[in-house]
Amino acid sequence: MNRTYQNILKKTSFTPHDGSIKIKTIDMHTGGEPLRVILEGFPKLDRHSVLDNRRLCKEKYDHLRKALMFEPRGHNDMYGCILVPPNDAEGDFGIIFLHNEGYSTMCGHAIVAISTLAVEMNWIEVSEGDNLIKIDAPCGRIQSFVNVADGKVVGVRFHCVPSFVVSLDNQINVDGLGNITFDLAYGGAYYAYVDMAKNSFDFDLGVNSYSELIKQGMAIKNAVVKSNIEIEHPFEDDLSFLYGTIFIDNDPSSEQIDSRNVCIFAEGEVDRCPTGSGVSGRMAIHKKRNELEIGEKMIIESITGSRFTGSVVSEVEYGPYIAVIPEVEGNAFVTGQHAFIINPNDPFKEGFFLK
Repeated sequence: MNRTYQNILKKTSFTPHDGSIKIKTIDMHTGGEPLRVILEGFPKLDRHSVLDNRRLCKEKYDHLRKALMFEPRGHNDMYGCILVPPNDAEGDFGIIFLHNEGYSTMCGHAIVAISTLAVEMNWIEVSEGDNLIKIDAPCGRIQSFVNVADGKVVGVRFHCVPSFVVSLDNQINVDGLGNITFDLAYGGAYYAYVDMAKNSFDFDLGVNSYSELIKQGMAIKNAVVKSNIEIEHPFEDDLSFLYGTIFIDNDPSSEQIDSRNVCIFAEGEVDRCPTGSGVSGRMAIHKKRNELEIGEKMIIESITGSRFTGSVVSEVEYGPYIAVIPEVEGNAFVTGQHAFIINPNDPFKEGFFLK
């Protein structure tokens, strides 16, 4: 065996150059949607609340978000999170969500994934059956239930923050599409929900319409943002913005599916999973329309065919709204572990996008 190849077999760890930043992550997916969990190397975030730490991250460390979400370490549809202290002693931990545009207020697929990881890593005391985890997201406290059987995670369901309908059957004119009918609802984030049956489109919710869904989803989002439609959270200004457009098809692909969601969010990201916060808002819409009873379940699939199960746990008063507490159920898996290196001399140290 030649010497070079012997060295290859022996020397398999890289030592970063002086001045480099090394950030360790565990990568996961929920229904095909990625989650990069940042665990080591990120500057400490130790303000008094998750929202305060979110602001700190945005103000001082946004270059690291870009480095880990953008190419060449990530891609346009990469998603990530940072774990921080909870808002109070009753919580287990807090979470900040990252993506190509910035920082979201809620992310159901990330809750499913991080809950799975909390059990897999023994961050909590694990027992057979349901394991309760209290997670402080920017939108509020999420209760997650990780079901363990024979020592393995077999499913995760979570109770989202109070979710509510702002308005139904809104009309707006969108360049290239004409008049569009949509519902506006909140499930930890605000979405414009566009029912395919109420609108005439020349595209569907399949993978062949991927590019058109991005184009038209962003066109609808931008039109709503520019309109005089008010998006105002009852208690927190930082949550008062439209996150994305969700296209809905209630003509199921099989008898096991009730509906399909395709969510276009942030700066043109396409959710590979059915969107946990989006399903939460849908539960509020269906309850408002008397289409769903408390405890009744819906199975909603994504553009990839992955599935979440949604239901309404209860109704609550939330500011001026009669809101619902939704339950969303899914599964997540670990895909890898990484030690990312950010060399200060790298011209692409903060990343880039090609679309």
